This record gives sequence, structure tokens and C-alpha cells, in this order.
Amino acid sequence: MNIAVFSAKPYDQEYLSRANAALSFSSSSSQPHKLTFHEFSLSAETVQLARGADAVCVFVNDILPSAVLHALHDVGVRAVLLRCAGYNNVDLDAAEKLGLFVANVPSYSPEAVAEFAVALIQTLNRKTHRAYNRVREGNFSLNGLMGRTLCGKTVGVVGTGKIGVALARILRGFGCRLLAFDPFPTDAFRDLGEYVELDRLLAESDFVSLHCPLTASTKHIINGKTLGMMKKGAMLINTSRGALVDTKSVIDALKSQHLGGLALDVYEKEGSLFYQDHSAEIIQDDDFMRLMTFPNVLVCGHQAFFTEEAVTEIAECTMRNLEDFANRVPCKNSLVKQGHVLARRESLPVRI
Repeated sequence: MNIAVFSAKPYDQEYLSRANAALSFSSSSSQPHKLTFHEFSLSAETVQLARGADAVCVFVNDILPSAVLHALHDVGVRAVLLRCAGYNNVDLDAAEKLGLFVANVPSYSPEAVAEFAVALIQTLNRKTHRAYNRVREGNFSLNGLMGRTLCGKTVGVVGTGKIGVALARILRGFGCRLLAFDPFPTDAFRDLGEYVELDRLLAESDFVSLHCPLTASTKHIINGKTLGMMKKGAMLINTSRGALVDTKSVIDALKSQHLGGLALDVYEKEGSLFYQDHSAEIIQDDDFMRLMTFPNVLVCGHQAFFTEEAVTEIAECTMRNLEDFANRVPCKNSLVKQGHVLARRESLPVRI
């Protein structure tokens, strides 16, 4: 099959090509699938480059509304392969009506994201990023670098899928008290902490870490109202989806010093920024640039997933999904099947 891979970075090319070759070697196919890599994202302007492809392979910042899906269908594409867990960027209703195959990678090394969230907590809390820059300039003063001991602190985990539970396990080892909010409780977290309502979690937590999917009900779950519920001086960490956080409200909470710190690996308008080098440009996003002026804000470029193990699993799972489509066999990761949308994050306990 011919696959058009969009938003393809060098590591995508390496790991997808390796998974493709391994799949061909282990299956009855005499030839691997043909992968065509495009560095730019899939959009209405680039969709014609998928002409002749049986499937497209896309990432988190490729946007596939109804118009793009119709255009893909018109040029012969019959499958959409998401090399990520979230699928808020795909119009599943339109895909259903067009009869498109859509599959994601629902789980890939949840420990990778959980470990990165802990790294953000510790970096923001102990200010190691600031210390690193100081020491390189010969400044060994400790003024302004005071942190807090994690042991004994309360951490609120919003979303207890595999990543949230992995985070809880790590922080339990630090001696933290764990609270969680999730409409779909799991026994795995109950062994580690306590489920509470969101308002109580926010009021009692010294650190709040977001690990929930982006749906209509979770968009801007962190807003002016919920930020006001947080304990003064608490820190917020988001390694999930950017639009869980209302950026303008967070800026206000930082300016008033109610929010003690913010660590982001995702950003609600990251599509035009992340995964690209803008170091020689003037960034036009005023909200993002305002965030960067705060000394208690740490921003990374959506790299929490980025380990050898996770990228390997993403590539291999993506190719397995493709094989299921090619062989017309049921795919456990399908989001649309036989004319029906299989999963809705608003109503089903689908985890990321």
C-alpha cells in the first residue's frame, strides 16, 4: 500500500521505515508498504499531495476537519492512521459518513510521559533550569532557588488512565499524598490514593498534574474559576493536551501570584509553533510570549512522549493498524468501524 506520512521528522522516517521493514520481513508480504514522507502538516492546502495514497499517517497537529476528510476521500485515500493517542483533531462523524478507516495508537510507554511530568515538577519546584544557567555564568548564589520538599506534599492527578496511574506510582515513591479526579475511577489508582471531586482536589493540592483527554467537557478545564479554587502558591503541570488550559486565565493567575508556577509540555495554540525551529523569527503569539516572561513558567515543545521505547511502539502500532486495514481484519484500535463511531471520550472511559 502507498502511505503519505505528514508532519514527518527525521525520527519519524527512521522509526516508521524500520517498523515497515520489520513488518514486511515477519509477514507473508514480499514487499514493504511504500512510505512517502512530507515534513509539513496535512491541511486543506496540502491534501492534494495525498493523491495516489491508500492511507495518510498524521500526528497531533495535523488537522482533519470534514473538508479535509472529504478531499482525502476524493483523491482516493481510504484510511487515516494516527501516530498518537488523541484524536480531537479528526472529525470522526465525517469519517464515519465517508466510510474511512481511522485508527490511533492508544497507549505507548505511559511511563515515558509520567517520568517527564515528574521531571517538570522537580525542575519547576527546585529551579534547576535557572541554577544551570547561573552556574554556566559563574554565579553560584542560592538566592531565589528555594524549593519545597516533595515528600508529604499533596499531588492532584486529573485523569487516571495509564499515564496518570504511572505518575501516581512514581510520586507515591516520593512520599506524596495523592488525590485524583476522573469520571471513570480505576482500581489501579485506588491502591495509590483517593478519588475526590475536582474542587476538593484543586483546593488541597500543592501540585496539580493534568492527564486527561481533550473533549468538549475537558476543554479549558483549567480556567479562571478553577484556578481560583487552587491553593495559593500551588503549581500546575500539563503534559496532556494544550487546550485543557485557558492560557489567558493562567496568565492572570500568574500575574496575581495566586498560581505558584506553571510547567507546560503542550500549549493550546502549539500547532503553528511546536516541532519547528523559530529561533530566527519573531513569534507572533502574544500570549505565548507573555508566558515566557515569567520566571516561574517552564515550557517544553511537546516532548514528553519522546523516548526510544515510545517512538518504537508508536511506529510499530501504526504499521500494525495499517496491516489490519490492508488485510480487512478487525483492528482493536479502530475509532470508526462498519459505519459507526466506536469511541467518544465524553461517554466512554477511553484513556490516553
